[in-house]
Amino acid sequence: MSEIEKGAVIVISSHVVRGSVGNRAAVFALETLGHPVWAVPTVVLPWHPGHGPSTRVAIGDREFDDIISDLIRAPWLGQVKAVLSGYLASAGQAASVARLVRALKARNADITYMCDPVLGDVNGLYVREEIAEAIRDELLPLATLATPNRYELSWLSGAALETNAAIMDAALALGPPRMLVTSAIPMMSGSTGNLYLSGKHALLAEHRLVANPPSGTGDLVAALFLSRLMDGMPEEKSLLLATAGVFEIVARTAKRGADELTLEQDASSLSTPMAMVQMRRLMHPAQAKRT
Repeated sequence: MSEIEKGAVIVISSHVVRGSVGNRAAVFALETLGHPVWAVPTVVLPWHPGHGPSTRVAIGDREFDDIISDLIRAPWLGQVKAVLSGYLASAGQAASVARLVRALKARNADITYMCDPVLGDVNGLYVREEIAEAIRDELLPLATLATPNRYELSWLSGAALETNAAIMDAALALGPPRMLVTSAIPMMSGSTGNLYLSGKHALLAEHRLVANPPSGTGDLVAALFLSRLMDGMPEEKSLLLATAGVFEIVARTAKRGADELTLEQDASSLSTPMAMVQMRRLMHPAQAKRT
């Protein structure tokens, strides 16, 4: 499959000078797997905020929207087969992303839009509430697939998610036809899981928990899962490979004592991961209602 046949991906997220989060993680993964990538920064930072205070340069709403307008009229737009949006610096950026997605869908109804609603974690929101609301109200309704973590899904749905059944109910109620929820409830002690729900499957991919993982795992799993689906791979295998790749890289990063994902040393883990992942089929909520 050639690069053009694989399809280009527009990736919209944060850019750090040092590190492997946001666009730095997603773009590397997608390009490693053979996709041309159009990378759009929403904010530029010297490093991830978790490493300490630093200069923050957000792309202004007007300038960001002008970039989106240029992309919509780009002569190569037909090469684009998917959009992946992550961290946004303003509610205005959400409106611009929505405009881009609508323009692409008007041109090609088969365009995939993956919305990674980067809002927060167990400690709460780390974006302004108006940004979270814009992602919920403007972007999720357009999404082919969403990839929130459990805490983000809880905020978006307004529900406490203490069980995988509750996670699946919230995912169905929120709207995107497919959803991959990271940080799901594991069935094995000392593990963590990715729970995937579509019209066909309710799947849980579990792996051993790695203490204090570096940032960027959500960006990475979204990009890996998107690539496999774009290649036409079955959903279960796509989930297995995406989960295994992230787990393998996190484990190797931890072994090295690195404070950022060591993607440059572990590119083989993106394409051919060998890590063990436990796959489980769960009772789909739609099936449960029929029984």
